[in-house]
Parts: sequence; structure tokens; C-alpha cells
Amino acid sequence: MNEPRKGTIVVIPAREQSERLPGKPLADIAGKPMVVRVWERASQARGIDRVLVATDSPRIAEVVRAAGGEAVMTSSDCASGTDRCAEAVRGLAGVEVVINVQGDEPLLEPSAVEALARAFEDASVRMATLARPLLAEERENPNVVKVVRDLRGDALYFSRAPIPFARAEGAEPLAHVGLYGYRRDFLEIFAALPPTPLERTERLEQLRALEHGHRIRVLRTDYRSIGVDTPEDLERVRAIFSGSGVSPSRTLV
Repeated sequence: MNEPRKGTIVVIPAREQSERLPGKPLADIAGKPMVVRVWERASQARGIDRVLVATDSPRIAEVVRAAGGEAVMTSSDCASGTDRCAEAVRGLAGVEVVINVQGDEPLLEPSAVEALARAFEDASVRMATLARPLLAEERENPNVVKVVRDLRGDALYFSRAPIPFARAEGAEPLAHVGLYGYRRDFLEIFAALPPTPLERTERLEQLRALEHGHRIRVLRTDYRSIGVDTPEDLERVRAIFSGSGVSPSRTLV
């Protein structure tokens, strides 16, 4: 198996403000702040040269550094995690590929990061993400984002609606997994693009790239992420860490 390209870094954007779970990155999970759990998992990925947390919070930066991690202070004006990633890597030397790992994924599987990084062995890939098989009970759930791909594996569309419409058997229904990779130069291009109509309609930032005519490579995986967006999500993850919950699938294909 090939290793990811050199000059590949992981950036974990993290901010304290959260509408549904204030102070989320600092929430305790089995004795450690959630952002530290994410940093530890990302640091286990092979072939990654550097893992850093990008934040506008001195408290988050302090706990990351106390755990031995690297934190970069960014502006509080960043409108999205993508903007925070772009700001964090400006001025860094030797960076070719940036993997954006959400700061609310304490059960991140390192092999998912590795698989995403390997997508950039194809010189034509400028942006990439992951998708997994969609469960039948998820089809009508707008919180589970669906994606359809072309024959090359590039995204045709992402939607909260059930796509594709199953008139007959054919394409495998896929759910989007919110990890992203970018070539460094394209990250700057993407962060500077103006918002688009479909992006605003679906409230999906990745549609901005498609509407502006850019391609997104989508790799199929069996990895099922468990993000923390609500107090209930947090308790579920705590139960998994304590051994009383069921962990997600961690197999990539």
C-alpha cells in the first residue's frame, strides 16, 4: 500500500461557540477534552507530516498545547472551518495537501485520514472527500447528506434529499462523510469563492465548489463517523469510550 504524499498536514478547526453544545471542543470525554481526543486520533494516521488545531480560543489552544499538540491561533472572523484551515496554513512551508478534520469527531478513524490523503496521488485531484453506503433508514433523513458520483468517482451532487431516485436498481446510494482534503493552492481558491445559490438552498458548503465548476473526488469507505453536535451525541460518545456503547465500523475499502 502506498503512503500518502509528503507535505500532507491535518488541520482541525475548533471554536468554542456552538448553538447546540456550547464549549463543545472542551467537553470532557473519559478525562480528556474532545479536541484533544480528535488530535490524538488524527496523529495516529500514517504518512501525515503534521497535525495542528486551528482556533480563535486561547482556552482551546492551551489545552491542546498542554497535551503536547500544536495549536495555531486564527481570526474570530472566520466564517467556516474551511476559512479557518486556509488561514492556518498561510505562511507554512512545504505544505502540499491539507486534510480538514472536524473538531467534533473524537472517534475519528486514522485510516480514513490515510485513505483521503492517498486520493492526492492522482495529480488531477484538487479536492476530495469520503462517502459510505447509505442505510435504508437514513434515506429520508435530511441530516444525512447524500452524494452521487460520476463514473470517474467525482461528485455530481450532494443533497439532503434522497438521491438518486430509485426507479430501478443501479447506482449504490451513498452518504457523505465530512472529511475533506485539498491541495494547498486549491484550498485558498475555494475559501475565496463567493457563496452560491445551491449552497445556500441545501446549506452545504461543498456545493460551492461544484457550482463554480470544480471537481470533488469522492472515495467510497465503510467508515461511519460519529460526530458530536448535541448533548445526546456527547453522552453516546462517552458511553463508547467507557466501553458501554457500540463503536462505529472502522473498515475502509
